Amino acid sequence: MIAQPDFQLSRNAFGRLVFTGPDGRAQEGVVPVRAFPIAAPDQGIALIDSQGHELAWIDRLVNLPDELRTLIEAELGSREFMPEIKRILEVSSFATPCTWQVETDRGVTAFILKGEENIRRLTPPALLITESHGIHFLIRDRFALDHHSRKILDRFL
Repeated sequence: MIAQPDFQLSRNAFGRLVFTGPDGRAQEGVVPVRAFPIAAPDQGIALIDSQGHELAWIDRLVNLPDELRTLIEAELGSREFMPEIKRILEVSSFATPCTWQVETDRGVTAFILKGEENIRRLTPPALLITESHGIHFLIRDRFALDHHSRKILDRFL
């Protein structure tokens, strides 16, 4: 069921989101933030002002009108860059720091893993790998990786 929210969102001339609340007051520089970006990416999204205050809460994106949902999804997509690793092609060494060659949902890339502590276990069986420049790579299901990738990954876990 699509419900009409009690707020409006638009973009200003500079491309920033503008939130207009039920009182008619407009606030620029609004940012959508996911409560559970990996476990439930389409549920629990807050619209936050430039001081970090919550302006609105969205239970589920699918319950929003198309134009509002599209605007929020575009903003989230431009802020969140988290390639998903599909295969681990090779690593330069099993000692860290080392260079990983991986195939992601966005293509083949290489990154430097500083240490094993940069591989975090999320809700099983997901992993989050943070490379040396702070970019996060997601492995949604480590058991679904091919045998070669699992064998390499097991050396670091």
